[in-house]
Amino acid sequence: MLVKKTYKNQITLPKALSDRFPGVDYFEANENETGYIVLKPVKMMPSKESNAEIVKTKIAKLGIEQKDIEKAIEWARKK
Repeated sequence: MLVKKTYKNQITLPKALSDRFPGVDYFEANENETGYIVLKPVKMMPSKESNAEIVKTKIAKLGIEQKDIEKAIEWARKK
């Protein structure tokens, strides 16, 4: 199947090919040893934590405190 790359580096999968992967919205793209582009379907699993909880957990692991966040906001607003 012939597929054209747009000027925005996008391609559209032909319907016949897309139909073979129902429910798949993401593909991992790689180049194999022979120079071919290989698309591997990827099923994304929703996170059990909210984005806010993920950020809070990461902040805690990094040892960032409230005063550090306030200083960062103050610094960013000066720019």
